[in-house]
Amino acid sequence: EMDAKYSRKMQALREEMDLRRKTEIHELEERKNNQISELIEKHEGAFGDIKNYYNDITAKNLSLISLLKEQVEEMKKKEIILEKEKMDVVLQNKELTEPLQQAQEQVAELQKKLAHYDKDKESLMNCKARLKVTQKELKDLQWEHEVLEQRFSKVQAERDELYQKFTKAINEVQQKTGFKNLLLERKLQGLLSLLEQKEVELGEVVAVSQLDPSALSLVSHKLKDVLHSKNDTIQDLQLQLARVCKAHNDMLQTFEAKLTAFGIPLDNLGFQPLTFPLPGQ
Repeated sequence: EMDAKYSRKMQALREEMDLRRKTEIHELEERKNNQISELIEKHEGAFGDIKNYYNDITAKNLSLISLLKEQVEEMKKKEIILEKEKMDVVLQNKELTEPLQQAQEQVAELQKKLAHYDKDKESLMNCKARLKVTQKELKDLQWEHEVLEQRFSKVQAERDELYQKFTKAINEVQQKTGFKNLLLERKLQGLLSLLEQKEVELGEVVAVSQLDPSALSLVSHKLKDVLHSKNDTIQDLQLQLARVCKAHNDMLQTFEAKLTAFGIPLDNLGFQPLTFPLPGQ
């Protein structure tokens, strides 16, 4: 009975479990079918969206392609125009190369000048300062120049006065020296003539008297003494003449030195000073 009882319970439980299993399977299938239906709907909606999206993209791409073709044609036209403009620009560049080079050189030069601008500015300031100092020095020099001009006028007047006095003294000394030289030369010529005459007379006396050799020797000795005395006199006269000539020449040299010291050219004398040669020259 218990076996039958538990067999019946087992059978009932198996039936119950089979029913529950079928029910659950049926529910799972329904849920699965619902999910599949939902997925299919979602997939169809997504597919429709994707189809519409790609259709839109395709339409846009076609319109974009046509637009791009038009743009390409326009770009080609622009390219042709730009090529022409490029050729023109190349020609203009060739024409502007030389002015550009000159402009670049000018820019380089201006940059150098700009680099030296500060130095030049500083130099200008220094020059202005030196200019002020120089202007002050110039005023001082002008004042000194006026003073020196006044002194020069005074010295020039003194020079003219000294020149007149010195010229007068030179003329007087020349007259005195020339007169004295003339007297000395005439005296010397007279003594020489007298000596020659005495020698001629002595020769005649000796020839006429026909003196003996001892007397002739005595006369010759005395004559030599006389000649020696005359020669001494001649030497003294020559020394006096040399001293006078040297004093005259020294005076001329002093006069020329004074003229040079006062800045007077020697040509302004108006005459050529006479320089006496020393005896024997």
